[in-house]
Amino acid sequence: MIEITWLGHGTYQFRLQTGEVILVDPWIDGNPSYPAGYEIDRCDVLLLTHGHFDHIAGVESLAAKFQPQVVAIYELASWLEGKGVGKTIGMNIGGTVQAGPISATMTMAVHSSSFAEDGRIVYLGEPAGFVVHFPDGRRAYLAGDTTVFGDMRLIHELYQPQLAVLPIGDFYTMGPREAAMACKLLDVGTVVPVHWGTFPPLIGRPDKLRELLRSESITGTEVLALEPGKPVRW
Repeated sequence: MIEITWLGHGTYQFRLQTGEVILVDPWIDGNPSYPAGYEIDRCDVLLLTHGHFDHIAGVESLAAKFQPQVVAIYELASWLEGKGVGKTIGMNIGGTVQAGPISATMTMAVHSSSFAEDGRIVYLGEPAGFVVHFPDGRRAYLAGDTTVFGDMRLIHELYQPQLAVLPIGDFYTMGPREAAMACKLLDVGTVVPVHWGTFPPLIGRPDKLRELLRSESITGTEVLALEPGKPVRW
């Protein structure tokens, strides 16, 4: 059993049956969708898909509190090291690393990655996603911020993830139409929509994704719409 908790926007966590917590793209302070009063009580691994503030703003405080392994693309990991973040693993697309109880394979994403610092934009490497290999043998594809791309079919063929976490908000990432195509290419049993509803431009909604999956006769994928702070078992 794995417990999945969405913490609003692009932030979510997996809690394993053995207790370890894998946290993805932490944005806590200032996140309008972060569940009020929710306290992160453990963090063993931080997975970072790219360097935008709404995906890494919580890294420094969480790293100081819990000393997790921090997995990111090389440039982002090096930049965080310069901020005093320890236990970083700077890797690149196509590689696989062991991080705590999981292994993570870095995949491509179609987006950008930078951080505004001292009035300038700092480039922080390519955006990425991850295929997470859990101890029980299951795999989850964490797309990060991206649009759909044809090589999602290769992700299916190579890793056969059973679950995908996909952004659906539109404007900054793919919307429901593109996410429906991603579900078709990935051929996953369950999709968790994230990165929606935080700001007015993010107009994509899980119900629209469900509607498009039905209209395209993509019947093998369940849309698991989570409420921030409310864990579900997978």
